[in-house]
Amino acid sequence: MKYFVIIFTLFFFGNINAQSEAETQVKQTIETFFEGFHKQDSTIMMSLMHKDLQLQSIGKNKEGVLQLSTTKASDFIKSIVSIPKDQKFEEKILSYNIQIDGNMANAWTAYEFWFNGQFSHCGVNSFQLIKENDTWQIFYLVDTRRREGCGK
Repeated sequence: MKYFVIIFTLFFFGNINAQSEAETQVKQTIETFFEGFHKQDSTIMMSLMHKDLQLQSIGKNKEGVLQLSTTKASDFIKSIVSIPKDQKFEEKILSYNIQIDGNMANAWTAYEFWFNGQFSHCGVNSFQLIKENDTWQIFYLVDTRRREGCGK
């Protein structure tokens, strides 16, 4: 019985450590993606994007109607790198909730978006990632965008 407890304890804590390492890798992937985003560096961003990346947003249009919009990855990259250098933008990640099953991960990240030092909007990103060749890549990203209920 004593050996069973020792083996169980080693197995249990070994799994916790492996899960923590994977969560750290997923979080680092997202943080590096945002480093590239803020630097307007397409090479960094694309290195973390799966070739079949899908991007969607949920928010209200100018008429106040809720809509789901889809953006091509190439258009997303172009829009980020084309922001004039004298314009400052920052997406502040407020929290991470990461779930992993094998080679798939989901990261739910609350955020605030600031433009030229002014609060613009808040929401949540939902990243879907796949681990291929020991590297986590983002294959799906959907976010919400709103101005109310932002905890300000």
